[in-house]
Amino acid sequence: MNDKASPYTRITGTGSHLPPRRLSNADMVSMLAARGIETSDEWIVERTGIRARHFAADGVNASDLAVLAARQALDAAGRRADEIDLIIVATSTADMVFPSAACLVQAKLGVHGCPAFDVQAVCSGFVYALTVADSMIRTGAASRALVIGAEVFSRILDFNDRTTCVLFGDGAGAVVLEASDTPGLLASELHADGRHAGILCVPGTVAGGQVLGDPLLKMDGQAVFKLAVGVLDSVARSVLAKAGRSEADIDWLIPHQANIRIMQGTAKKLKLPMDKLIVTVDEHGNTSAASIPLALDSAVRSGRVQRGDTVMLEGVGGGFTWGAVLLDF
Repeated sequence: MNDKASPYTRITGTGSHLPPRRLSNADMVSMLAARGIETSDEWIVERTGIRARHFAADGVNASDLAVLAARQALDAAGRRADEIDLIIVATSTADMVFPSAACLVQAKLGVHGCPAFDVQAVCSGFVYALTVADSMIRTGAASRALVIGAEVFSRILDFNDRTTCVLFGDGAGAVVLEASDTPGLLASELHADGRHAGILCVPGTVAGGQVLGDPLLKMDGQAVFKLAVGVLDSVARSVLAKAGRSEADIDWLIPHQANIRIMQGTAKKLKLPMDKLIVTVDEHGNTSAASIPLALDSAVRSGRVQRGDTVMLEGVGGGFTWGAVLLDF
């Protein structure tokens, strides 16, 4: 824990993990055909840009994926797990009702004592978690945070609904965020509007030892699309204004990897060329809270995002939640 507040925070390491089992669109077509449901690779690609996704094996949980991503991020930052004094996991598919996935990650990393908790903002979860960690470090409540997005959305999909089950995948991404004397995270903004809860939700719960309601994902795709493009543009411009930057200052846009058309629409509104848009949705599908850190780590390890680049992260998800972070990497 810091003995004094820090003026800035910086990402010092990134990591990610995808389960080994990769399902191409052809695999999904075959799986659904066995259920009497018709779809095609062309149908999926045209509407979403997705060509493949990864599903976790039975018995592999969100915390397991999170730990693997966290270890990569720690290695990249040159830090040991016992040097971390804050762990936040963004997830909608935690291992159990409680304790949090973050507490399980802490135990699996072999450390104890520091605060560990989950953030549940669905696909905006990583942006929310990063903003919370940034605030805690700046106020002196922590000095080095492990911020993770981890999901096993394959466990909550309705494989009788071709409009949703082809969209999502499993995975985890992580960053180490540290106190710094030089600017890193420049500005952030979070929003929610619970009036739109019904357009993307899992309307079930556990009570009396039974599942009440429906424990599978439901989505009104058109309603989500309409809201997403508008709020992502608005929040991005607001964060730029807070940071005293303009669209021209953005080197890379890393949005939540939900749908290629939403992502391209957002980039177009910001007048960014498509070669500044980081895209992993084609190979990862929509991994919810894991999608932004997965895409960030992919871009860092491929050499696209480099030290000194200005990066915009933004997400939108069930709740309805949305937010953005502008950072100098």
